[in-house]
Amino acid sequence: MAMKQIWIEPGMKPTAEQQRELEAAAHRPVQPDEDTPELTPAQYAEMARMARARRKEQIKPVVAIRISPDSLAKAKAVGRGYTGFLSRLIDNAINDPAMVQKSL
Repeated sequence: MAMKQIWIEPGMKPTAEQQRELEAAAHRPVQPDEDTPELTPAQYAEMARMARARRKEQIKPVVAIRISPDSLAKAKAVGRGYTGFLSRLIDNAINDPAMVQKSL
């Protein structure tokens, strides 16, 4: 059965027809072919091992620090995810020798 291709560009909302196609596709079984063969149990196991290793590498330790109320208010003004913002800010600052020197 030939599938109709529907293109949805980033930022676009799907049309009603595109939404129906997407919902129908969600209920169709996956059909492996020569371009996308079914994975073997060994391949699944290797992917799971890699995912566990990657998660282990990405674990960030929880650290308590004292921060001025003004700095905290500015960070919170960024909105949801401000702790991630603070983490990236510290990473950028600690990797900038001039910023490190200025902060000593």
